[in-house]
Amino acid sequence: MSFESRISFESSETGNLETAPAPLEVRPTRGVSLFWRTFFFLTLLLIGCIVAWLQTFRALEYEPRALQSAQQLASLVNLSRAALVHSDSIARVSLVKTLATEEGLNIAPREPNDTFELHDSDPLSRSVADRLKARLGPDTVVAREVNGRPGLWIGFSIDGDPYWLLTDPSRVGPVAGTTWLIWLATAALLSLTGAALIARLINRPLKMLSFAASRVREGDFNASQLSEAVATSEIREVNIGFNRMAQRLSKIEQDRALMLAGISHDLRTPLARLRLETEMSVADPAAREHMAADIDQVNAIIDKFLDYARPDHIQLQEVSLNQVVEAAVFSLGQNEGQVVNINIPPDTRVMGDPVELQRVFTNLVENAQRYGRNPITGVLQIDIAAKPMDDAVLVKLRDHGKGVPADQLAQLTQPFYRGDTSRTSATGTGLGLAIVERAVARMGGRFALANSSTGGLAAHMKLVKAPS
Repeated sequence: MSFESRISFESSETGNLETAPAPLEVRPTRGVSLFWRTFFFLTLLLIGCIVAWLQTFRALEYEPRALQSAQQLASLVNLSRAALVHSDSIARVSLVKTLATEEGLNIAPREPNDTFELHDSDPLSRSVADRLKARLGPDTVVAREVNGRPGLWIGFSIDGDPYWLLTDPSRVGPVAGTTWLIWLATAALLSLTGAALIARLINRPLKMLSFAASRVREGDFNASQLSEAVATSEIREVNIGFNRMAQRLSKIEQDRALMLAGISHDLRTPLARLRLETEMSVADPAAREHMAADIDQVNAIIDKFLDYARPDHIQLQEVSLNQVVEAAVFSLGQNEGQVVNINIPPDTRVMGDPVELQRVFTNLVENAQRYGRNPITGVLQIDIAAKPMDDAVLVKLRDHGKGVPADQLAQLTQPFYRGDTSRTSATGTGLGLAIVERAVARMGGRFALANSSTGGLAAHMKLVKAPS
């Protein structure tokens, strides 16, 4: 009779603890929330409308403005040219001064060495220049600066003599300056704010429904009631239907608890009487022992059913993982050919229910004891390791048996499923691993099974780490 508990674990197994099987570590792809999807599509719609509005504005305002500006400038040039041509030399000087004073028009001779920059900085200016050339002739020059002096300069000729006409540049400027841009930005900002409010209005009922569904999933039926007085008829009908479903599930849960209590009482009482009568009336010791074992098996099966059917809602608290594992290993007893290797950092604490967590490790240890003996040496070796992470504790418990076929791994946690005969005994209920998976999920963790690379079945758990 020997029992060995060593604080050692093979390095290869410890490394595998970080890379748990895919079902344990793979999380669903995190998609875009409904709020941002709605906001994104509304934003695209608004941007499309703004672009269409700008194109409409361009068609209805830019082209007419270019034509109107070109006509006004051409009229100024033609009137100035006609006035200068038909006036004498004395009146011409007075006329030039009057145009500069009253109309803001400066007329100066155009010298061959004058330097200028064309007025073609934007589409509107280029359109006005092209229309002026079409009206006044191809030798017309429209400049925005002459000899370093800015302004709107129009080069024309009078009887073959070139002149410059300087006028206000605002005659060919952006429509309303930057005012329309400010209004456009304000309208866009208000539109996006409205889109965000609309998206939030649409998303709020679904968000509340999602929260209520999560509470129902956790077994908290009282916190899953939705408002049945909302204004939107479709949402009101959904809320009413969901509330009725939650009430029905709550009633089913209550009926189940009552039924299980009745089963426990009604079955255990006659079983106790039957065992007492067996002990007293059966003379054959072997037959009495077999009958008592059968009664114990029925009691154990009832316990398994009750464990599996427990309510899902439990209160979590800090639990010492070291103590739970030691208690589960202690239940194995001291048997020959049995080795348990434990590698858990001291004072490792997780969030869970002490009874549930004890049931988890007891079931796993019993499962390993039943099926995990080495097929060659017959020695039972169980390796238990834990590794704290940021907000979780990874736990691995493995045996060194034959393992299970890969296609049966996903089915081992299904209720009442029995694998091949090498991992099934007549006393099994097919609920042990299903109980473990449900218990771990109730405590906010995850559970998965995998064949170890060096032989045997490995159980991986990810438990919630207790805050330090």
